[in-house]
Amino acid sequence: MNEQQTTWVVNVPVATIWTSPSSPREIDQPGISNPVLLEDWYDALSFELRKGLCDDNLVQSQLLYGEEVIVEETDGDWSKIIAVRQPSGKDERGYPGWVPTIQLKEVKQELWNRDEVAVVTKKVANLIDDNDEPIFQLSFMTYLPIIEHEDLKVKVQTPTGEAWLYKKDVVIASSIHDLAKGSGKEIVETGKQFLSLPYFWGGMSAFGYDCSGFSYNMHKAQGYEIPRDASDQANDGTEVSKDELEIGDLLFFAKEETPEKITHVGIYYGDDKMIHAPLTGKGIEITPLTGTKYEKEFRLARRYHKTPGE
Repeated sequence: MNEQQTTWVVNVPVATIWTSPSSPREIDQPGISNPVLLEDWYDALSFELRKGLCDDNLVQSQLLYGEEVIVEETDGDWSKIIAVRQPSGKDERGYPGWVPTIQLKEVKQELWNRDEVAVVTKKVANLIDDNDEPIFQLSFMTYLPIIEHEDLKVKVQTPTGEAWLYKKDVVIASSIHDLAKGSGKEIVETGKQFLSLPYFWGGMSAFGYDCSGFSYNMHKAQGYEIPRDASDQANDGTEVSKDELEIGDLLFFAKEETPEKITHVGIYYGDDKMIHAPLTGKGIEITPLTGTKYEKEFRLARRYHKTPGE
């Protein structure tokens, strides 16, 4: 008899990918627990402690509930993983790093190989039980396999069993790779719902994005899978000149003293503006380009979206 094939999936609403098992500090404990206390963790972090996640190379990326990973090895309470849905130049299989094993669950592969998925398209959505009571909130772009449909909701597979999502909060697709391709304007419109959301280094959820996490997810919502990091995003897609910019193009920036090192990415908004997640201490904003540091630091633009009709 063949052994039942399994896969590993994320078992908390948002799991952070750390650089190493020794990366989390004492104050980061709410972010590595299960249940994860994400908002408590974020609220407890001062500006300097948030900045340290980047400056001290502690955090790499994040994962959403139900997202599949490859577990390469386990070291004590930690698992070395590959985030297979996050393209990266660091590993051809996906984004590498470490996640607390308690935030992962091994499940039967067949449970994740269903004909449809429900993709959260609201900023946040409640995962609910059989009595329509909230279990916890899921982030924008969380996707779960569908078991059955009702008029107003869908039953979905979760890492620990079955639950429900309201249809008004999701779109239904055959897979996360089969979302309808949107325009550049739709990429920008999707991003506008997150205006003022505080920046979070490594952030990949509606509770906080970093610059490339924001551009990655706004493209993903419109059917485009692009690399996770800004440096990789700058090496893919179609390069466009500054005088040929279209709404939805990605703009890449570097410090004047290190022009070869991409340090930031934003989405062209039109009218000489961009929408972006700027840096620790600020929220997602629409900002002009001319007359700002971004005019001096602009290096190149890339296009991933398709013009309607192409």
